[in-house]
Amino acid sequence: MVKNWALVIGINHYDFLQPLKYAKRDAELMQNLLHNEAGFERVFLFTDDSPSIGGELTRPYRANLLRFLQQLFERPFLQPEDNFWFFFNGHGMSYAEQDYLLPADGNLEDIENTGISLSYVTECLRNSGSDNIVLMLDANHHHHQGSSLGIGRQTQNLARQTGVISILSCTANQSSAEIDALQQGAFTHALLEGLGSQGQCATVKRLHQYVSFRVPELLAHYKYPLQTPVINAEPVAKSQRVVIQKYANLHDIAKNQRNGLPTEVNSNREFVQLEELWSRTNTVNPSVEKHTVKDISRIAQYAGSSENFTPNPTVCASPVQVMSHDKTHNNYAQAHTSTLTIAQPAIDDLASERGIDYQRLSELLAAGDWKGADRETFNLMLKAAAREEAGWLDIPAINKFPDTDLCTIDQLWVKYSKGRFGFTVQKQIWESLGGEPDADYETWCKFGDRIGWRVNNAWRFYSDLNFVDDAPQGHFPAAAAVDLLTVRQGWVVGLFGCMVGFSALSSRLAQSSVMQ
Repeated sequence: MVKNWALVIGINHYDFLQPLKYAKRDAELMQNLLHNEAGFERVFLFTDDSPSIGGELTRPYRANLLRFLQQLFERPFLQPEDNFWFFFNGHGMSYAEQDYLLPADGNLEDIENTGISLSYVTECLRNSGSDNIVLMLDANHHHHQGSSLGIGRQTQNLARQTGVISILSCTANQSSAEIDALQQGAFTHALLEGLGSQGQCATVKRLHQYVSFRVPELLAHYKYPLQTPVINAEPVAKSQRVVIQKYANLHDIAKNQRNGLPTEVNSNREFVQLEELWSRTNTVNPSVEKHTVKDISRIAQYAGSSENFTPNPTVCASPVQVMSHDKTHNNYAQAHTSTLTIAQPAIDDLASERGIDYQRLSELLAAGDWKGADRETFNLMLKAAAREEAGWLDIPAINKFPDTDLCTIDQLWVKYSKGRFGFTVQKQIWESLGGEPDADYETWCKFGDRIGWRVNNAWRFYSDLNFVDDAPQGHFPAAAAVDLLTVRQGWVVGLFGCMVGFSALSSRLAQSSVMQ
């Protein structure tokens, strides 16, 4: 079984430095997330008043921290497939081109002897035996007299050299803000959102996209100076690493697995070998159903070393022809206004793996009641996913959404809209823009512009959509995604939830076509 351990440090009160307001709270919230949402077995906490560990004091003084690091990392205690995360919120300093974390008794007059160097921390973490180390630092809280640089430059170089994934709150010449209205650091607030149920960032790359957008948005809203989060994940394949498994869609899992396999995936590879590799890539929750491993095996066989799934267009809808275009700026306008030609599928029966009755949806669509049909679609999807009580679709539910039902819903929308609406239509528009399930925010904006979910550079609320026959192509179904903008915590959180949800649905369509 994969082990998940972490060391979390948050320091408000310093003996010789300006105190911080929310570093301790940030650390406690991180500990809670790792324990309760990410399923970590051991999270060691060092704060101003944290309880002792095995009789050893955890007040984050230098001697206490060094003693703990020396004892814990004296010899390897994890396996390569295990995970170790290190989180620090406090003061950091660059001195003589070396990055230092400053413990509670750190002194700017003697940084070398009162600070803890990042090179030593990195050496300790690597000595754990784990190949999967994540270093999260919210440490540049203000510039100290006599130095214009916080930590960052050496830490990034260390990460590149050692393969440690580093997630820094800002660049070396910026400061990390603490926001009074949130009672948190801006970076840690965004990081906790991204790793939690709000952002549902399964991979390092998606987490980078989330915090890179969310931190500036928070700072602009609360009128604080800009800071730019920095994430290093090398080799490049580590950016696809799944860090929170329960939020991973099948595209994430398959891509993560391909990065851990040889370039060519052998179709006759033993299942037990695949299962062992899956346990290595599953960073948080190893209790995954066996059929998921089989699904990944079949996906990997078809996907090979390519970056995208290529669905069979005969599944879920008749063939789709997307007008060809290149990705240059000049040709984007033409692609933006082009339309897709989708033949209407013949529907012999309204099949369902879960006993769902699609007759009313069929009648609403036949009558052109797009709003009623959209709400009915959402309600039926909740029912098929057993999420009626929750009221929204999460990633695990979408990953297990029955393919037959997904295809039935899609066929009905394509048929009665004469090829204008449906998941297949949205997916083909997405692909025509060069989008992938882990695409960046700019691509999602282009997609939102194209299907009318964005107007004048702003994402629309569900009530503002166009429930008319000439709504933009791909405008519906919308409730399963756009409704997140209004029912979850804030439009930014809802937006990224929408992104992840649509990505997962795209993966389900792709998976369905591969399996048949």
